[in-house]
Amino acid sequence: MLKLQPWLLMLGLMLVGVSIAGPDFQVTQATTRLVGETYVLRGRIVYRFSAEALEALEHGVPLTVQVQIRVRPKPSWVWENSLVDERVRLRIRYKPLTSTYTVSRLPGNGRTYISREAALVALGELGDVPLFNRERLDPNRRYEVQLRVTLDIEELPLPLRPMAYLHPSWNLSSDWIKWPLQP
Repeated sequence: MLKLQPWLLMLGLMLVGVSIAGPDFQVTQATTRLVGETYVLRGRIVYRFSAEALEALEHGVPLTVQVQIRVRPKPSWVWENSLVDERVRLRIRYKPLTSTYTVSRLPGNGRTYISREAALVALGELGDVPLFNRERLDPNRRYEVQLRVTLDIEELPLPLRPMAYLHPSWNLSSDWIKWPLQP
C-alpha cells in the first residue's frame, strides 16, 4: 500500500481548492488619479457568479451589482462622515430573442455583447468614476480609498428575492480593498 507524505497530501488539497474556486467577486485593480482638478477612480473587477445566478441570467433575469466607494480620512472615528460615500450600479442582462448581453451603468443605456464572457469583462471595467474636487482635501491629513462590490439582491425580481436572501450562492461580494490617497 502506498503511503502518502503529509506535505504531498496538503499540496494536493490546496491545488484542488484552487481549481474549484467558488463563486465570488474580486477587485483585481483599483487606482485613483487626478484629472484636471477632479480625482477619478479606475478599477477592474472579476465576477464569478454562482451557477444559480448564471441560470437566472440565462433566463432573462437582469443581475445588478453595486460598487461601493468610500474616501475617508485616516485615521478617523467610526462616526466621522466619509469624504465620499458613493455607489455605482452596473447591470448585465441577457436578451434571449437576440442571444445578446447588455451591460449598463445605471441609470443609462448599455452596450451589447455577443458572448457572456465578453459582457462579464465589460462589466468588470470600472473606468474614470469622478469622486471629488481636489480642493476638498486637507493637505495636512491622510486619506484612504475603500472599494467593495456586491450583488444587489434588492434588484432581483420579487419572486426570486426570498430564495436569494436565504441561499448562500446568491450572497456574492468582494472583500473591501483599501489604498492610500495622497493629496
